[in-house]
Amino acid sequence: MANYNPYDNVLKVMNEAAEILGYSDSDIAALKYPERELKVSFPIVMDDGSTKVFEGFRVQHSTARGPAKGGVRFHYAVNSDEVKALAAWMTFKCAVVGIPYGGGKGGVICNPAKLSERELHEITKQFTIAIAPLIGPEKDIPAPDVGSTASMMGWMMDTYSMLQGRTVRGVVTGKPVEIGGSLGRTEATGRGVMFTTKNILNKLDIPVEGTTLAVQGMGNVGSISAKLLYEEGMKVVAVSNSSGGIYNKDGLNIPAILDYLSKDRKNLLSEYNEEGIVHISNEELLELDVKVLIPAALENQINETNADKIKARVIVEAANGPTTAEADEILASKGIVVVPDILANAGGVVVSYFEWVQNLQSISWTEEDVNAKLKDIMDPSFNAVWDIAQENDTTLRTGAYLIAIKRVVEARKLRGI
Repeated sequence: MANYNPYDNVLKVMNEAAEILGYSDSDIAALKYPERELKVSFPIVMDDGSTKVFEGFRVQHSTARGPAKGGVRFHYAVNSDEVKALAAWMTFKCAVVGIPYGGGKGGVICNPAKLSERELHEITKQFTIAIAPLIGPEKDIPAPDVGSTASMMGWMMDTYSMLQGRTVRGVVTGKPVEIGGSLGRTEATGRGVMFTTKNILNKLDIPVEGTTLAVQGMGNVGSISAKLLYEEGMKVVAVSNSSGGIYNKDGLNIPAILDYLSKDRKNLLSEYNEEGIVHISNEELLELDVKVLIPAALENQINETNADKIKARVIVEAANGPTTAEADEILASKGIVVVPDILANAGGVVVSYFEWVQNLQSISWTEEDVNAKLKDIMDPSFNAVWDIAQENDTTLRTGAYLIAIKRVVEARKLRGI
């Protein structure tokens, strides 16, 4: 796995879908390469007085259907291949749910946990200055991702606005509500995962109430997915984060766990205890005998080394690229249903789109409006993917790519590109 390139995953699924659609190599040739790749480096004066140079990336995979859209990842393992893959996934994610964006992604190589707020502010500011020629409300709209926050989006907006000499709220999404963010944006990705999980259980005639669930990754997306599905009546038996996991066969007290984690960022899941809990590793969580598994951490968590040990009946991908192409084949042979990332976790970009629309029109919607509009997009998108997968006797992942690639290729043709 050390040499695994996530971009290879993208190309493999893209080629499979294009073949089913009857597209020639020339029809999809442009989609195999990003339109633009920018690598930047910038010096930061650290709190101890030393100067450190940080590196970052911004990739625009496709703008055929609209401005590029995608998060900014602050993580020590960020690299150009990862950012390219994430940008491509964003292209197809926006296409599969029918919002008028292309795909982009950014990243800075750093460890936010080891940086002070002042250092993070400076890194965000200098990164924004470095990528400023590429971004803008009509060009490329960043958002939060792994390791970045709403506050950091506020800093990005302010830095870009200073360069323009006016306030430009629509340059980023996922901002604090007080400066143009949308109500419901923080919970949007997790809420979309919840809608999708309920949709797939309904199609498979599995009741939501009492169905067992394990969630790998308790960041924003995983924790909100766990919370909302717990509230819907699912029995969440295991959760984990980078410090480790906890398991209780009778179900975990999710509100108590979230309260513990929110009180102090130094509170570790590995140190959390309540009656009946067993401490497990992230690897053990993935292999638990549960009905539904939600990987909500990083890429490549389910791969050829552990796919044959997965016991879940359904996997709902809340993370981007958590399952490798090799693992997909193993899971399909075992009859495990995988709801792909470009559908399951699209709630975040859908509500980012809503935020952008509100910014451009200088209006604001209620949280109830936002959540209802999100459901109105997620449910039909799920049904369309389910139907095309059934018609073509393919996996849901291939079904999602059938819809997405067709929309991107047709947009390019209609524009005469």
